[in-house]
Amino acid sequence: MKKKLYEEIVLFYGAIKWLILSTIIGIIVGIGVTVFLKLLHISINLTSKFEYYYLLLPFALFITALIIEKITPEAKGHGTEKVIEAIHKRSGKINPLVVPIKLIGTIITISAGGSAGKEGPSAQIGAGLASIFADIFKLDDRDRKKLVICGISAGFASVFGTPIAGAIFGIEVLIVGNMFYEALLPSFIAGIVSFQISSKLGISYFYHPLRINYSFNELHFIEAIIAGIFLGLVSIIFIETLNFFEDMSKKLKIWAPVKGLIGGSILVLLTLIFSENFLGLGMDTIESALKGEKIAWYFFLIKIIFTSITLSFGGSGGIITPIFFIGATAGSFLANFLHFDRATLSAIGMINLLASATNTPIASSIMFIELFGKNNAYYAIISCIIAFIINGQRSVYPSQIIQMRKRRLVGNHRLLKRLLRIRKQS
Repeated sequence: MKKKLYEEIVLFYGAIKWLILSTIIGIIVGIGVTVFLKLLHISINLTSKFEYYYLLLPFALFITALIIEKITPEAKGHGTEKVIEAIHKRSGKINPLVVPIKLIGTIITISAGGSAGKEGPSAQIGAGLASIFADIFKLDDRDRKKLVICGISAGFASVFGTPIAGAIFGIEVLIVGNMFYEALLPSFIAGIVSFQISSKLGISYFYHPLRINYSFNELHFIEAIIAGIFLGLVSIIFIETLNFFEDMSKKLKIWAPVKGLIGGSILVLLTLIFSENFLGLGMDTIESALKGEKIAWYFFLIKIIFTSITLSFGGSGGIITPIFFIGATAGSFLANFLHFDRATLSAIGMINLLASATNTPIASSIMFIELFGKNNAYYAIISCIIAFIINGQRSVYPSQIIQMRKRRLVGNHRLLKRLLRIRKQS
């Protein structure tokens, strides 16, 4: 009896403790992300007034790479990746300088036209603020780790306006096949509080409820599976292209800021060849796709190249907003061959690519409902799972631990090997 009573007291104390801590983190991250988003918005509005603002890209990537190399190398890349690495290798310990440097580097990169996102920096800023909080109050490694996960969830929730998906993303993205349930309660609280704070401070979000609700039938079910396969393949192309340019950058044995000059110059050249549609966040293109407007078939392929060069050659920013662009435009292209309307397939494509590239099918499925409503959710979810499987063991986050072999999800692979062997012999 005493043992049960003791256990209940401990559980009650833990719940109250994390209710308080996660609420504080939600408030801090909500304010921090709001400051970042407002500064980014001001900077983009300022530079976009100039017709050829993207000519600044070589200098922007040079300056970003220089600041990061000299002050805090942890701020390099697309944000969330470095947080995952810190959680797995340093129990969430993050250099406090990451917060201001990531903010500055991302604003410089995106406002000059670099193809990157705002969510990675938001997650890294959130995680960095959580780590600073843990340092101030001298929390142990276990509590620090949970707080930093709360920071990821809060950053994700407040940047996209999806508190439930944000909470799940924070505990799903760390280890594929093993969700970090220990941080489930605080992640939910931090995500919801952060979202509410950002909303109250004037951050607006885009929601696109789908007008058409397709009733269930065999044709649409099969086409949803086809969409999942196609988006899984697009995810593979994206990750392999990203890895290719990162390897190319590493092989260039020159000063990192000079790589920024080279990468920025290539981006300027590509912009002159194609268009300005692939610069920056690309929100106009995403919204056009989600409205059902026709998008040129090659948009998703060109965006992959722009993003890979930006993040591999000195740029700072997130990777999920480019994933949304690539997924939405790839879905729009696929609509030419299937019986779903463009808006629906753009929404499905956007969420499918997120599920596949980041290995977060549960958070992505929830995000679909939060952003687009429940119409066609079952088609989107089945597509998410298929895309997640097709991508195999790849990830846009190299530090992500993939604990499960996805081929186990599809049954006995020995049968496939035997069939291939029989075919060879014949």
